[in-house]
Amino acid sequence: MSCILSGNREVKNLKGFSTAAERFEGAHVLCPGCAHSIIVREVLNATNDNLVIAASTGCLEVCTAVYPHSSWDCSWIHIGFENSSTAIAGVEAMNKALRSKGRISADTPEPKFVAFGGDGSTYDIGFQWISGCCDRGHNMMYICLDNEVYANTGGQASGSTPIGASATTAPAGSCSIGKRTNKKDMLGIMAANGSSYVAQVAPNKWKDMVKKIQRGFDTEGFVYINAMSACTTEWKFQPHQTIDVSDLATDSLVFPLYEIIDGKELNITYRPKNIVPVRDYLAVQPRFKHLFKPENEYVIQEWQKRIDAQWEYLQRREEARV
Repeated sequence: MSCILSGNREVKNLKGFSTAAERFEGAHVLCPGCAHSIIVREVLNATNDNLVIAASTGCLEVCTAVYPHSSWDCSWIHIGFENSSTAIAGVEAMNKALRSKGRISADTPEPKFVAFGGDGSTYDIGFQWISGCCDRGHNMMYICLDNEVYANTGGQASGSTPIGASATTAPAGSCSIGKRTNKKDMLGIMAANGSSYVAQVAPNKWKDMVKKIQRGFDTEGFVYINAMSACTTEWKFQPHQTIDVSDLATDSLVFPLYEIIDGKELNITYRPKNIVPVRDYLAVQPRFKHLFKPENEYVIQEWQKRIDAQWEYLQRREEARV
């Protein structure tokens, strides 16, 4: 489906966003320094529309709905590890059916449908469900809270875990550099899958994130958002360093901020004034400390070459508008 921005609805501006009533309450038990809460709060407050949200099993779900309490001031459902996307797709389809039968008045505003999942439930065990929702053209937004590891179940490596990271299923040691494969390109995959709009966001660039979320809400069709979510527990930095680490992620171009419209038009939305070396980003995360041993330095060099090549590719794509 085409990316169509609605012209008949007021989009909340940044001032309105900053003074909005909270729809994601702070009384949760996410780890101090967890970026999930920053991202989710901004997503929910980016619109005044009614929201219907599903969350896959994961850090977000277990820490925000400890019975009988909930941080969600909107319609919310917890569903299985792999299928928050299909739960929301089902609600979106039901909404269409009830409206076509006249059981929901045409004057009733359309809600926005959002599914949250971690990188394990997105890159790995839930990918087929997300792909199906995209193929069917559901009018919904899927947001991956990408902390690059199965953080809720023991720190196992996922398809998002980058090469060289030490994880419980890919530990670094005398015979191992940690994870041996590169991270999947989920934005490229979802753009090629036919998503109307895909974007990468980060909590340290909150204005960029809010604008992309608002554009996603105003897009007809399936929307995929990959949200970089620094994890103090598994990346092993101090809780007060979350935004500093996030700054290094975007300024080193490990997490470049860009969007792809209708699988073709690529726009880079943040260009660092001073690009920092990848090694600076890796150095603040003890999950990569073994890479700084002389015998493993080659991995850092390969990281830098790959990130440089990716940045050049993104710039060529933007210039060509292919």
